Amino acid sequence: MRSPSELGRKLEEHDYLADEGLAVACFLALRMGRPLFLEGEAGVGKTELAKTLAKVLDAPLIRLQCYEGLDAAQALYDWDFPRQLLHLKAAETAGVRDVGKLEDDLYDRRFLIRRPLLRAIEEPGSVLLVDEIDRADDEFEAFLLEVLSDFTISIPELGTIRAERPPVVIVTSNRTREVHDALKRRCLYHWLEHPSHEREVAIIRRRLPESTELLAEQVATAVHRLRGRDLLKPPGIAESLDWTEALLALGARELDPGLAAATLGAVLKYREDQQAALADWGRRPG
Repeated sequence: MRSPSELGRKLEEHDYLADEGLAVACFLALRMGRPLFLEGEAGVGKTELAKTLAKVLDAPLIRLQCYEGLDAAQALYDWDFPRQLLHLKAAETAGVRDVGKLEDDLYDRRFLIRRPLLRAIEEPGSVLLVDEIDRADDEFEAFLLEVLSDFTISIPELGTIRAERPPVVIVTSNRTREVHDALKRRCLYHWLEHPSHEREVAIIRRRLPESTELLAEQVATAVHRLRGRDLLKPPGIAESLDWTEALLALGARELDPGLAAATLGAVLKYREDQQAALADWGRRPG
């Protein structure tokens, strides 16, 4: 890509409408070879950016979904112990006596289970999505920082593996907790806001072209109003699209109060939030 605007156009060709700030951050990450750390509310398009960028670059997308208790073995590599055990039993049955060769065979590549980080290092030009790093533990953050520093992995049984061409790395966080400064310093940083009303209408129309202009306008207006309330889980772009799709499935061409109330489950996933929305619209909870 020669410029942020060109990258923005490429993303738009794949139905991702990035604003100028995001296009610049993404362009710089590609040009400088730095991970891009995306932070923001759930549903604002962080994960979708990585998926779309992989399409733009015609590169494989490798996703590492983070969660509490995630460790290096689950993210990097592991050995296929059941297959190794079967190999031992087969060797015993065949009367193999060469212990050294048998040990070498046990740690052959065919028994190696490649997890996302190892796959990203070994597959040149891939896009590595480290999704929701804020859900992982501090220890995993430190490990990830080490991997992202030089894209080198040491496997005692096989040796050192270096990336021929480092992957494009997108790290996302919903900010359920603060991520350590050391990891952020390794990355370029961008905070994703909820889109403006006009951009949200454009996103709905682009992703769901069967939607009428009126329906897209009304959904975007209602969602922006909901975000202004003190909800447990304010709706993101993903929920706007889900809501519009649900309305289209019912044949709606515009949003009326009765239909909005009946389809709230597509946009609000907590009973308390639904009650607040219904009260805001002057209706009793059903």
